[in-house]
Amino acid sequence: MEERRYILNKEERLCSKKLIERLFAGGNRSFPTFPLRVVYMPLSSEENTADASILISVPKKRFKHAVKRNQVKRQVREAYRRNKYILLDALKAQETPCKMVLAFIWLDNKIHSTEEVEYKVRKLLMHISENIR
Repeated sequence: MEERRYILNKEERLCSKKLIERLFAGGNRSFPTFPLRVVYMPLSSEENTADASILISVPKKRFKHAVKRNQVKRQVREAYRRNKYILLDALKAQETPCKMVLAFIWLDNKIHSTEEVEYKVRKLLMHISENIR
């Protein structure tokens, strides 16, 4: 049995301004699971990115202090890191390989528990993996 490595590489973080603009330009799928909203876009396998790249956004409007914004980003990043195999397994199981770009956007004005954030991220990833098949 293959052992899973729960790591989040630099390549898995979305940094390309062109891809970010394409992701938020419209026409891409999104849905909320409070306190998170996910926006995602499938990519062709020819594009030079990781299998799944993520962007985490916590608006300054929600948390004025950077310490709290960073705490929420850490929670979401950790939850994704531990559960990303749900999405990656679904992407590999497809007959035509594709890649995915995701953006997690925080919607609430307060910090939630790590367990709740992880449950919501898992729920979002399961929903995405069901919709790409």
